[in-house]
Amino acid sequence: MAQDSRCHSFSGTLTTISIDPADTDLSWPFGDLKGLDKDDIRETAYEVFFTACRSSPGFGGGRNAISFYSNHHHQHHDGDGAAGTGSPTARMGGGPVVVMSPTSRVKRALGLKMLKKSPTRRMSAVGSSGAGTAPVSSSGPPQHGGTSPALGFATVPVTGRPRRPLTSAEIMRAQMRVTEHSDNRLRKTLMRTLVGQMGRRAETIILPLELLRHLKPSEFNDSQEYHLWQRRQLKILEAGLLLHPSIPLDKSNSYAMRLREIIHASETKPIDTGKNSDTMRTLCNSVVSLSWRSANGTPTDVCHWADGFPLNIHIYISLLQSIFDFRDETLVLDEVDELVELIKKTWSALGINRPIHNLCFAWVLFQQYVLTSQVEPDLLYATHAMLSTEVANDAKKPDREAMYVKLLSSMLASMQGWAERRLLHYHDYFQRGNVFLIENLLPLALSASKILGEDVTITEGAGKDKGDTQIVDSSGDRVDHYIRASVKKAFAKIIETGSYKSTSLQVKDEASEALLQLAKEVEDLALRERESFSPILKKWNPIVASVAAVTLHQCYGAVLKQYIAGISTLNNETVAVLQSAGKLEKFLVQMLVEDSADCEDGGKTIVREMIPYEVDSVILKLMKQWFVERFDRGKDCLIRAKDSETWNPKSKLEPYATSAAELMKIAKEAVNDFFEIPVGITDDLIYDLAEGFDNIFKDYTNLVAACGSKQSYVPTLPPLTRCNRDSKFLKLWKKAAPCSSNTEDMHQFGASDAHHPRPSTSRGTQRLYIRLNTLHYLLTHLHSLEKNLALAPRTTPSRGYHRRHRINSSSYFELALASIQSACQHVSEVAAYRLIFLDSNYVFYDSLYVADVENSRIRHALRIIKQDLSLLTAILIDRAQPLAMREVMKASFEAFLTVLLAGGCSRVFYQSDYPMIEEDFANLKRTFCTCGEGLMNEEAVEKEAEIVEGVIALMGDSTEKLMEDFSILACEASGIGVVGSGHNLPMPPTTGRWNRADPNTILRVLCHRNDKAANHFLKKAFQLAKRR
Repeated sequence: MAQDSRCHSFSGTLTTISIDPADTDLSWPFGDLKGLDKDDIRETAYEVFFTACRSSPGFGGGRNAISFYSNHHHQHHDGDGAAGTGSPTARMGGGPVVVMSPTSRVKRALGLKMLKKSPTRRMSAVGSSGAGTAPVSSSGPPQHGGTSPALGFATVPVTGRPRRPLTSAEIMRAQMRVTEHSDNRLRKTLMRTLVGQMGRRAETIILPLELLRHLKPSEFNDSQEYHLWQRRQLKILEAGLLLHPSIPLDKSNSYAMRLREIIHASETKPIDTGKNSDTMRTLCNSVVSLSWRSANGTPTDVCHWADGFPLNIHIYISLLQSIFDFRDETLVLDEVDELVELIKKTWSALGINRPIHNLCFAWVLFQQYVLTSQVEPDLLYATHAMLSTEVANDAKKPDREAMYVKLLSSMLASMQGWAERRLLHYHDYFQRGNVFLIENLLPLALSASKILGEDVTITEGAGKDKGDTQIVDSSGDRVDHYIRASVKKAFAKIIETGSYKSTSLQVKDEASEALLQLAKEVEDLALRERESFSPILKKWNPIVASVAAVTLHQCYGAVLKQYIAGISTLNNETVAVLQSAGKLEKFLVQMLVEDSADCEDGGKTIVREMIPYEVDSVILKLMKQWFVERFDRGKDCLIRAKDSETWNPKSKLEPYATSAAELMKIAKEAVNDFFEIPVGITDDLIYDLAEGFDNIFKDYTNLVAACGSKQSYVPTLPPLTRCNRDSKFLKLWKKAAPCSSNTEDMHQFGASDAHHPRPSTSRGTQRLYIRLNTLHYLLTHLHSLEKNLALAPRTTPSRGYHRRHRINSSSYFELALASIQSACQHVSEVAAYRLIFLDSNYVFYDSLYVADVENSRIRHALRIIKQDLSLLTAILIDRAQPLAMREVMKASFEAFLTVLLAGGCSRVFYQSDYPMIEEDFANLKRTFCTCGEGLMNEEAVEKEAEIVEGVIALMGDSTEKLMEDFSILACEASGIGVVGSGHNLPMPPTTGRWNRADPNTILRVLCHRNDKAANHFLKKAFQLAKRR
């Protein structure tokens, strides 16, 4: 029997695959862990589990189980509830414990059926390791990242080798998807670590620290695997000791600061964990000091590294999830009793107690029901059984801890929220084939509500007025609420999908026909409610059909009043509509009378809710439709802009895009027409209107800002080379110089006449200027629109409906205005980089200081830039000019730096060139200081020029000083200190953030320095190639 049960639990192929929790609407109630994913938690959970169970049979390493018998053997038998155990076990040949009876007390208590026997038995070869290292079977499910833990168990007999049932240790390894390699590595490490410490309790072991100390890189497949493993251990320590400690941690704690530094340093490469490593000693001291703290400073016999919330809950729930068969995740293993008892051994290390265990166990069952697409009702039954017994009993105890109450309310709120999202729309979620599921889901929602509503109190202070926080459920009759909400949703769905959705009230015949059809569908809905849902819901509410009838009466009455408000005369069609409405009303009243006949008051209370039809909601519905129409106009304009906008100015006097003017016209007309409607306008309606256009303007702004990236215009950095005064390039240049024009005349399309230069601004750049104008046009007119909305004289207060996210907002168009500000910055940057690095490339990057400095200075480039800036101020409106001018200045400064530091083989510099370069840059600064009236103040220019001037100053330093400064900075940046004889200097990385204190910047100056000392230094230090 034991073999049959155990083998069936691990037979067959994968039949149910759970969905990603992120793809469900079930919210995780226990807090998030930053930087740790599901696999990190699962692997750590197995390590904690194995350490806690190391003294149990089957958890030793090698061919025979090593006996680790702890003095503190966990015995948890306080009660016969769902968390208890009672499955008989026996020892096979003196080896690990296996199940001898398929009876499970947990399953029996939760109403879960035992798994049926299977002719295909999954067995493990006798004589294999404790981890189950039988030959690999091709029938196992595929796993990611190494050998599948399930593939160690063959499904067919192996000739000559006896078979045995799997042990709990082997089952757990397979269920936790731990590879055989990882399991063996863990076993061996614990054997080495705890030699001579057989009785050491798990809660006194700082497991990640022990693993870091004893596991070496050589025990992993490669350095990358070891680094990932080490990072996981350090992130677990960070979560348990720094981010979520069980005992509050002072931010100024020196051990915590050192631990943070070590964890940060491990991001790029593994830390040295050798015995003589200072880092490891610091890590050990910090971790031990933080782990062995106590709340009151007194000595403690338990270390605290994994018992802080929510880390302990994440780890514990990961362990509890192992009870589900990984081939069919809707099924709970028959060995659940043994697995749960073993999992309980982690309680002391994780800070778990029985009430928290019951919470987590209930959550795991419920979550599994959701993740397996709700195909197994037994999991829902089991969840309800846990809530109504174990959890409910725990919640009633007077000595509840504050953390338990927090976990309880959070978990129940998540369960209740998920259930109520379905119960509030049960017409959509449940059809004829699955309507019985309501009978399973509703008790769970009510149980959660009952536990939450039993005046659960968290006492944080002494006395009634010093910290009492009550969590009270005051929702009233929830079943009544579910019925009303779902019926209204079903009615709204009929409205949305029916032929009357687009019917115009001005076309009387069409409107009348639509209302007749609506009455028929409402009657069908009432019949469906009475026949399908009411028999089930009546167990909890005796007048469920009456509630549904009243709700439908109210819903149809709202539509009828809307129709009446749009008519001016009574005609045949109107009479037909009214008669059908009367017929529907009689049917609903009869349905109410029959359902409430057995009530104490004969249904008099509920029938009072069927008030006469009125026109209260007619205007609101019309207004919502009117909003949709106006928003659609704006969206159509946006679509046309995406398809056909060329970003040319509308006219000389209107230098912005035509689509912007069209969209703004639509918005202004909508606002003006809105306030002309003769109804009481509420703040909510104004916010609805503003929110719709806010999103449209935000989308339009994103369209305007979709102009590429500034980095696409920056030239690629050439490879570093050392100057060669006799290079072929310079020889050819000097040879061709007498018969060629100067550099300024090399590009005929740029400036054919040096005395009358033309701007280099391309049409594409000019269109970017129009985009900037368009953004400022939107900014100005949005402020005008906002003023109109704010000063609306006919606005009346809202009737109980508020948009919470708008209460603290200072603007009706908050999203659009923020988007415009960001887009202005982006478009200005792109336009500036396009102007300097593309349009002016031939006079700047391609020409400046080519071959030599003296004959290719910046004078001509400055004349072109001045013309470009004049064109910029002529095209851009005044408000757009300062930002655009500043970005052009920043782009030109970066281009100047690029010429000096990444100019390629065509540029060489001497120390004697420094005065000319300094003078050229001073002229470039002056160009921006003098361009326009007050657009750029001298202080702002000087601030942006500081970095460039620092780099230019390097051009005037001697080669010896540059080499000395470079050597010092390069060693400091790499952290190696002073380089001794026989050692090479480290190559500094190219960060792109050039400045005089950057070793890469100094290196580039040396690469462009044309003298023998620099050439020799670069050859000796880095073996840089010569220029060709």
